[in-house]
Amino acid sequence: MDSKQYLLAYDVGTTGMKTCLFSAVGHLELVASALVKYPLYLLDGGGAEQDPEDWWKAMVSTTGEILSRSAIDPADIKGISFCSQMQGLVLVDREGNALRNAFSYLDQRATKELRRGMAHGMQIEGANIWKLLVSLSITKAVATSVKDPVWKYHWVKNHEPEIFSHIYKWLDVKEYLIAKLTGSFIMTEDSAFATLLFDTKKRTWSRAMCRMLKVNPDHLPHIIQSTKQAGTMKEQAASVLGLQPGTPVFGGGGDAASIGIGAGATNPGDTHIYMGTSGWLSTVVEKSMVDPASKTAAIVSALPGRFTYFSELETAGKCLEWVKDHLALDEINLYLEKKLITDSPEAIAKNLYDYMASVIDTVPPGSNGVIFTPWLHGNRCPFEDSKARGMFFNLRLETGKTEMIRAVTEGVCLHMRWFLEVQERKIKTSSVIRFVGGGALSPVTCQILSDILGRRIQSIENPQNVGAMGAAIIAGLGLGIYQSEKEATDAIPKGRVYEPRIESQKVYDRNYKVYTQLYRSNKKHFAALNA
Repeated sequence: MDSKQYLLAYDVGTTGMKTCLFSAVGHLELVASALVKYPLYLLDGGGAEQDPEDWWKAMVSTTGEILSRSAIDPADIKGISFCSQMQGLVLVDREGNALRNAFSYLDQRATKELRRGMAHGMQIEGANIWKLLVSLSITKAVATSVKDPVWKYHWVKNHEPEIFSHIYKWLDVKEYLIAKLTGSFIMTEDSAFATLLFDTKKRTWSRAMCRMLKVNPDHLPHIIQSTKQAGTMKEQAASVLGLQPGTPVFGGGGDAASIGIGAGATNPGDTHIYMGTSGWLSTVVEKSMVDPASKTAAIVSALPGRFTYFSELETAGKCLEWVKDHLALDEINLYLEKKLITDSPEAIAKNLYDYMASVIDTVPPGSNGVIFTPWLHGNRCPFEDSKARGMFFNLRLETGKTEMIRAVTEGVCLHMRWFLEVQERKIKTSSVIRFVGGGALSPVTCQILSDILGRRIQSIENPQNVGAMGAAIIAGLGLGIYQSEKEATDAIPKGRVYEPRIESQKVYDRNYKVYTQLYRSNKKHFAALNA
């Protein structure tokens, strides 16, 4: 094997871009990483947008920092790949320029479009029966969420007809950046599936779905597998980034597809949990399946022929960020004064988890009866309600801030247990669950998760970089650096295994029973307060 083989991976998140350079000789070793934050614009009426130019600027900045810090020859970078947020809507012209800000997956403005397009006539689970059956037969999923990109597409058609008239292609987040690098307008299979216009059997766009949901098929790009080469680096883009023209650029995967690969969950039955800005529990399966009642579906994997049965929580790590900003900021600042740290976002994030590890573990399991619901921006699974909100339940005079902070962590983990039970109705999940994302930086969170789930938790080294690691593995498979999925996942450095503590089970079982009833008891109140 070449002693100088590097893979460059861009992880395009909701709050920032993390760029990672990996050595692909032996273990997949992180050589250098850089992170740049950018804004998410929250607008009236449930709008959530990002400026695609912010992604490009972050890409330029982080690439320059990586090259400077690592001092490698750009010619030794054998491939480039992506992991990114999914279900964005980036509308571009023929030159690949964005016609407007990109819709984030969090955008909730298209309520009327959803109602007109799907929620009419005789319905099951909020969908017209005929359209539901057609969708399930073709895509194995149904566009019943206001956050699904097809309704955002129609929102632009209804509210911004001039912009709509200039659409050349509908892209997702990483596909926009791939077009900037290569000039190719493509969409990987997992991103295409997320549009809910993808024929899962034929692996192509469904003309029938386009007709039914009134989408112009000319707006849809060419579909490729994640491990296939999307193109090569153009001279102009290479010059701006400081990279080698002609470097292979791979399709990569959305975060839901790439992160599981980076976690080492590649075989049927492998389950992983991710806690980043959002969160999920996902299990690898060999066939497409959907459970409309719990809003759980098997999405297309970045690995050819595989699916991942996927349950999503809109705000997971975002809840911990809320804790940092509104509950723990004063204590964290005092804590940081006692330690020498850099001002980087990564260092601050790590010290947030250090603080949590040193303080919330003094609170007993169950937070003395305090329960938090992590629905700060609505919820998607196992119930869909954009009006659901977070709350602290069962506060008393003796309740302190540390109990509330622990309750937030426990609330996210309790929701993961809900996901686990939902999935167990249809499939067999793994006895050892891989845990990744920023939340997995905290040993306390790892242990709480193990206790609440009653499962062994396998951590991964550098769990906050696992999306980029998955993207690098995708490129490595495409280049032939790795000859099999097993060889690729064996190259992932693993961390500690956490065992569930029996003494914590009774209190968590008690809290869980209450937790799963809180939405049903408060559904009408959420609707009244958040109309």
